[in-house]
This record gives sequence, structure tokens and C-alpha cells, in this order.
Amino acid sequence: MDIQNNIVILTFQKSVIVQGIEKNLAGAGFNVTTLAGSFDKLNALTQTTGFFLAYLPGDMAGDRAKLAMLSMITETIMESRKGMIIIGEKKDYPDILQAVPEARGFKWLYRPVDINTLKETISQELERNTAPEVKKRILIVDDDPSYARMVKEWIKEYYKVDIVTAGMQAITFLLKVPENEKVDLILLDYEMPVVDGPQVFQMLRQESDTADIPVVFLTGVGTREGVSRVMELKPEGYILKSATRENILGYLREKLNR
Repeated sequence: MDIQNNIVILTFQKSVIVQGIEKNLAGAGFNVTTLAGSFDKLNALTQTTGFFLAYLPGDMAGDRAKLAMLSMITETIMESRKGMIIIGEKKDYPDILQAVPEARGFKWLYRPVDINTLKETISQELERNTAPEVKKRILIVDDDPSYARMVKEWIKEYYKVDIVTAGMQAITFLLKVPENEKVDLILLDYEMPVVDGPQVFQMLRQESDTADIPVVFLTGVGTREGVSRVMELKPEGYILKSATRENILGYLREKLNR
């Protein structure tokens, strides 16, 4: 059975628009099922479904219960390693991501959604998700080995992960990596002894072999001043060390598109 043809629409309530999407996707040859309001069967459906659509209501950003439900949905789909498109209001996007950071790891389309664009996006996502998996490689640079090992445990199912515990070790490691095993992203601790994160970052940018590797700072300081200081260096982004496994996975999935 080819489950790639099976699509489940997740919606908080049935509507004419959802019915229209269902009809159009069925007309395009997909087997479409809709879960409306209750998502108790979601986990079981991940075994027989190739792709998911989450259609968000207009009051999503201000409804804590629905945001909690969206968090459960994104975690379940992420764990199943299936694809999903989230359809919602563009104005609500920042507020929803603040409440459900792991949702950033999925493709978003904004209402009103064009059905042809939706079909094309589904096809692209299905093709990406069924392509032979080549794990992206992440280097964690952190002088706290227990934290680095914890993050590695969180993400190793999805990424190839290496750890070094000092800034100069990172430089040495990266310059010795073979061309066909290059690192795709660096998680770099901002505060380290001897050679700190900003110094490592500057050295990476000065070397032609490492200048283009995306760097995301790991920081324990979440104040506006602290974050501004980190972002002044213009890294790819930052992750708070207090972030959960789901938050980190969602962030990495967005950055690495995988």
C-alpha cells in the first residue's frame, strides 16, 4: 500500500473551506481524511498517512487550549518524521511561533490559500520527505560536556552530531573535516573560557573553509540586552540553553530544511 497518497487534514472545526480543500485534493488523486476538533486518532494515523495538513482557525493565536493542541500535533508529526503544511493567518504567524516554537519546523501557507499552490507544495514536500535520507551534520561547541551530550541525545536521531568542548578544538576539527563530510551547522556556546564564542565566530569567518558555515549561538542569557549583544555579531541565530528538545528540533528543522 502506497501511504504517500494518503493525506489527513487536521482542523479545529469543519468549514466550507476545509471541505473545498478536501474535495480538490481528492480530485487530484489523494485519499483524504479529515480530523475535526478531536485528534485522539492522530498517533495511529501517522502509521498509514503520507502527509498532513493543519488548517488553523482565525482565533488560534489567542486560544491557549488550541495552541497546546497545536504543540501536541507538531510534536507527534515530528516524531513520526512525516511532512505537514500549516495553513493560517499571516498576522498570527509570529504569535503562534512564540507559543509553539516547534511549529517553525514545518512549511507554512497563509490564507486565503490557492489550491494549485497547495497541490504543488504538497508534491514538493512529499518528494523531499521520500528522498533518500542523508543526515545533516551538526557540530556542538560547548565547554559544558553534560549539556552538549544532552543536546546530542535529543537530536542524534535526525542529525549526525559531533561535540568539541573548546573553541580552538572547533577550529582544528573543522579544518580537518574531509570535503565530503562538511559540517552543515555549528551550535556555538557564547560564553566559554580562554577562547569564547564571539572569538571563535570571528576566526571561523576569517577562514575560507569555514566562512560560510551557519553558526547558531547557544546562550544562557535571555534578556533583551543579552540577546542584542549576541545578535550584533550577525550569526544565523541563537538558541537559549533553557530551550526544550522540541524547541531545538523545530528550530534546526527550519534552519536546515530537514
